[in-house]
Amino acid sequence: MSSKQRPFLRTLLRLLTALLFLLPLLWMLAASLHPPGEPLPTTLRLLPQHPTLANYGRIFRLLPLGRYTLNSLLVVALAVPITLVVSSWAGLGMARLSKPAQRRWITLSLAVLMVPGIALWSMRFLLYRELGWYDTVWALIAPAWMGTSPFYVLMFYRAFRRIPGAIFDAAQLEGAGVLQTWRLVALPMARTTAVGVGLLTFVFYWGDFTSPLLYLRSGRHATLPVALQTLQQLSRSDWALMLAAAVWTTLVPVALFLLLQPIFNRSQKGV
Repeated sequence: MSSKQRPFLRTLLRLLTALLFLLPLLWMLAASLHPPGEPLPTTLRLLPQHPTLANYGRIFRLLPLGRYTLNSLLVVALAVPITLVVSSWAGLGMARLSKPAQRRWITLSLAVLMVPGIALWSMRFLLYRELGWYDTVWALIAPAWMGTSPFYVLMFYRAFRRIPGAIFDAAQLEGAGVLQTWRLVALPMARTTAVGVGLLTFVFYWGDFTSPLLYLRSGRHATLPVALQTLQQLSRSDWALMLAAAVWTTLVPVALFLLLQPIFNRSQKGV
């Protein structure tokens, strides 16, 4: 194989891989364009004979989807920055500890990761009710105040541990405090990790169905996953309607991913 053919084959392989992952999204979009009441095809036909956007209008008539969307946007707008701050603080603190202390905290973080989420539901419910957070948006973003997941803390710990200690010592000699060192030195050098943690956190809270189901009594603060479940209960056999709602729910994560691609690429080149 010549050197001129290798870039072409590499690009072709990337396009085929991207197409493989895009096929479910394309099928979902095409299926949402079927006329109301028409069954989905059992063949490989992708687009319907008479595509229509009527299903998108129906989901807004059946449910207050705009309010659910704003609630989901509010949750991620609060949870993502809080998670980034708390998990990066914890990761930096772990990275600046002595080696034995680092090993103890890593072991504890891994042990917490192995605790199933169902074991925390009852305790969280009692805690939120005592704090007055039950049936409020604060119940949905409460894990963000602890970094959402120990995995995110370990991601920042690994990124900060790769920074030479002499850089932190030089910042301290220049008179930088802890917060200044975190904001001006550590976080800019771990921007790739910050983008990755931000995306993972966004997806986690955007698709969280359990927390609204357990900790919300009314539909005032309900999010899009609850809307999808409600729509399924209203019309179980109308798959085109369900897929139209799924497309609407997927639009924001896909758009965010595409918008952050240039930033993520620049971050990778800068590491």
